[in-house]
Amino acid sequence: MSPHGTHDPGTGATTGLVDVHAHFVTDRYVAEARAAGVAHPDGMPGWPDWSPEQHLDLMRRGGITKSYLSISSPGTHFGDDAAARSLAREVNEYGARTRDAHPERFGLFATLPLPDVEGALAEAAYALDVLGADGVAVESNHHGVYLGDDRLTPLWEELNRRGALVFVHPTSPPHADAVSLGRPRPMLEFLFDTARTASDLVFNGVLTRTPDIRWVLTHGGGALPLLADRMDMFREGLFGDEGPGVVEQLGGLWYDMAGTPFPRQIPALDAAFGTERLLYGSDYCWTPASGALDQITSVDAAAQPSGGGTWRELTSRNAAKLFGGAGER
Repeated sequence: MSPHGTHDPGTGATTGLVDVHAHFVTDRYVAEARAAGVAHPDGMPGWPDWSPEQHLDLMRRGGITKSYLSISSPGTHFGDDAAARSLAREVNEYGARTRDAHPERFGLFATLPLPDVEGALAEAAYALDVLGADGVAVESNHHGVYLGDDRLTPLWEELNRRGALVFVHPTSPPHADAVSLGRPRPMLEFLFDTARTASDLVFNGVLTRTPDIRWVLTHGGGALPLLADRMDMFREGLFGDEGPGVVEQLGGLWYDMAGTPFPRQIPALDAAFGTERLLYGSDYCWTPASGALDQITSVDAAAQPSGGGTWRELTSRNAAKLFGGAGER
């Protein structure tokens, strides 16, 4: 096996990774974002380059069998509903064409033009029914509308009816310039915003009302493993203790290991929620190929799961359960 754990399908020496946190961009998407004033998305230096060929090369070098593509933050809504609907349709159709050209290597999580709920319902139906998307991708908040907001109830009801997979990607919180202290928001704010929107889903009862949605959170749950007990304490003290507790609800979600999983993030997630729903994620192309390969090396070099096997085997086995269909929430 190479330093980057290259999968050799001929020998089966290494289990191929299933990447649920992989991104793409299109020329039109980047152009419209820049036209809307988003030259430095989420405080980052600029926009990444991406092509199917570059992505496939990373997959070959890292031993990644399949990547599920999605649009990352800041999403496709830059202030105008009609423009957002058009852009969401364009990127979803591009993603579907890319998948169709390499059906064994790529899947697709379709973007939705939130906070436009009517547009999101229409695009979800088109993406799932016509394009055959594997799920939908949403941001942790959409212009300050967090995922527990009552305005999103019709969308969650429809996606629950479908047993859909909902990939929740973090984004900058409202007033990000004030709280990020001039630093790129993916460093800290993304992890806090994942916890913030998950708490909104819990405390507004969305998770208990949508038992058939397969929710996927990123980066090992962000700050959630350290906050779940504190959330439970406040829930019991202020909101009553009827129904499943916070840890139980959050333990029913799926989590990817994009970012810096070892030596601390995944052990913390394991202690809080276990690893029965842990998935692999590269965060390519927003994480450069070199960084994605270094992360894979760290995964392969880390202490492997206590129950035996490897992180590759565990996450790939979990992915097979996730994509096995509704009901495996």
